[in-house]
Amino acid sequence: MITKTLLLTIALAPLAGAILAGLFGRQIGRAGAHWATILGVALSTALSAYVLKLIAFDGHEAVNMSVYTWFRIGSIQAEVGFLVDALTATMMVVVTSVSLMVHVYTIGYMEEDPGYQRFFGYISLFTFSMLMLVMSNNFMQLFFGWEAVGLVSYLLIGFWFKRPTAIFANLKAFLVNRVGDFGFLLGIGLVLAYLGSLDYATVFAKAPTLVGQTFNPYGTVEWAVPTLICLLLFVGAMGKSAQVPLHVWLPDSMEGPTPISALIHAATMVTAGIFMVARMSPLFELSETALSVILVIGSITALFMGFIGIVQNDIKRVVAYSTLSQLGYMTVALGASAYSAAIFHLMTHAFFKALLFLGAGSVIIAMHHEQDLRKMGGLRKYMPITFATAWVGTLALMGFPGTSGFYSKDAILYAVGSADRAGASFAHASLLIGVAVTAFYSFRMLYLAFHGKERFGHDDRHGHGGHHDHGEHQPHETPWVVTLPLALLAIPSLAIGFFTAGPMLFGNFFDGAIFVADGRAPLAAMAHHFEHGSLSFALHGFLTPPVWLALLGAGLATYIYLFNPSIADRARKAFAPIHHLLERKYGFDEFNQAVFARGSVWLGRAFWRVGDQAVIDGVIVDGSAGTVSRIAFAVRRLQSGFLFHYAFMMILGLIVIVGAFALLQ
Repeated sequence: MITKTLLLTIALAPLAGAILAGLFGRQIGRAGAHWATILGVALSTALSAYVLKLIAFDGHEAVNMSVYTWFRIGSIQAEVGFLVDALTATMMVVVTSVSLMVHVYTIGYMEEDPGYQRFFGYISLFTFSMLMLVMSNNFMQLFFGWEAVGLVSYLLIGFWFKRPTAIFANLKAFLVNRVGDFGFLLGIGLVLAYLGSLDYATVFAKAPTLVGQTFNPYGTVEWAVPTLICLLLFVGAMGKSAQVPLHVWLPDSMEGPTPISALIHAATMVTAGIFMVARMSPLFELSETALSVILVIGSITALFMGFIGIVQNDIKRVVAYSTLSQLGYMTVALGASAYSAAIFHLMTHAFFKALLFLGAGSVIIAMHHEQDLRKMGGLRKYMPITFATAWVGTLALMGFPGTSGFYSKDAILYAVGSADRAGASFAHASLLIGVAVTAFYSFRMLYLAFHGKERFGHDDRHGHGGHHDHGEHQPHETPWVVTLPLALLAIPSLAIGFFTAGPMLFGNFFDGAIFVADGRAPLAAMAHHFEHGSLSFALHGFLTPPVWLALLGAGLATYIYLFNPSIADRARKAFAPIHHLLERKYGFDEFNQAVFARGSVWLGRAFWRVGDQAVIDGVIVDGSAGTVSRIAFAVRRLQSGFLFHYAFMMILGLIVIVGAFALLQ
């Protein structure tokens, strides 16, 4: 039975751990901080799995309940409440389970950090914020969770606040997301204005009444209300889920500790936008224009962010650009009305992307916090567990048949390939190219880190034999608190797609939670290939273009980085302009710095000089004060101290009063 107490426990258990670790960290110590937060998230994970079991296997109906009324203004009210259906339950399990692995991993990764308790408090608070977002049953609570994950991400990206780069990164994330949130808030405002409610159930029931309504914001331009609402809501999703051009904050979020990189990129903040659009499917299905825009933006993000991943040498940034690209895949699925495929890829991606990030962190620990792939190599013999799990994550990311990533990525490609919508052909071509690009940069990272010759610790300038003479500097496998989460994440990275693809993609798992308009069957073209089950579909995958493109990318990386590394140097010189463009990330950072950052500063200074100094200070403050001063000076001269002057003024005043009275008669 899904009760209010059960749902409150799921949401509040991580919050309780965050309060204990964050406010009472000194009293409970390091062990107390990690036990308080881990037990809170573990309880939330277990209960979330129980809720998913009730809905997925026991046929329990969706629950929509109010906890309490936040405020009521006339007919408008905002509540704290929960909507738990198949979509919510899936997100709850993904968020809490990945968060639990990150919590355990953090014990090893942050072992020597002086902010140990503070970090555990932050990541537990992050989990609470995301749960409030995905469990909400109204727009007001959704916005609360939306802003809360933004706030905590700001704190976590800038966790090492003594580093200027970390402070720059968290400010960048904060400001870029404010742009997205501005559009998101306007969209919520239009929902309230036209539908008169913030409650999901009421809004979705009234959504068809928006068809045919127009909005005239300026001039003679008429906007279809459903299109305007959906585009504004999607601007919010672009910020949170890092879609071009609001993607620039995500790579810089690598300045935070690796555990938070995994949590942000895999299961929390960046998935919020994807979840929100899927939740709002009854609204988005009303606008073909909005869905086409989503298709195009997602495909641009998927392809062009993948290209940047090829030239990155920081191991965490390679994985970060991979996240950007995979978020593009999910966004394209949303634009093709394949919401279930987007959520399915969100789920599988959460596990193998967390695995890759935590694996990168394991390498960083072993390399004494070295992150440059050019200074690694040959780590497989030193780190066998990390090496094995890295292979699992890489195969899942490239979409090798049988892995979880294969089922979810192929579902998106099938859906987009069969979509009859403006921009679908461009999106499909972009994603197919992106498959080869993904495989290439994934195996490039794997080979540079774990294969080839060792490029670390060699220093013969003093007659030493490099790291072989200094055992204490050799890489070594990380502690069990680091490798255990890797092993546990490798299991769903391999197997969860095999067992869940059928019901989530072709069954009725999301019935009632996701709405697709009549006549749209984005995954119908794929269904007949799945008739004989997951194994048959995986074997059939070897005959399809996406798998061959992935193998082409992997094979090219294998030849270059294992057998003929000099090709990479020659290609870099031959294509120097393109390589430079990719290293500069297409100039987005320079453009934002020059236009938005400096432009905003210039605009602020102009307003300060004209508005503050000239008008407020010059006219209102100094001007009024000066006027009063001059009047006071003039009046003060009348105060001579001579009695006959005062008598004269009294007589003069009396004459004026009598004269005025006579004129009024």
